[in-house]
Amino acid sequence: MSTIDICAFHHMNKKEAQQAADDLASDLAQKFDIDYGWDRDAIHFERTGVSGSITVAKNEIRIVARLGFLLMMLKGRIEEEIRQYLQQHFGCTFD
Repeated sequence: MSTIDICAFHHMNKKEAQQAADDLASDLAQKFDIDYGWDRDAIHFERTGVSGSITVAKNEIRIVARLGFLLMMLKGRIEEEIRQYLQQHFGCTFD
């Protein structure tokens, strides 16, 4: 199993960031048949081959995804797509 762990910084208020995270999870659910749900400040998601969370804080968003064997080969590509999404939809910067 391989893990993606991305922490990014945004300038939204928490409510706006949570809405953007919910939009992201909804988009993933439609495209990749992922189940997700909120637990306090985090969205947990899962499907065969991948599971993880999207945690929203005041000025930070963290995405952790555990990739199964078949998705391990695509780890770099998946990370790049996540970073691009965060830049476009959250205006994120990365440390």
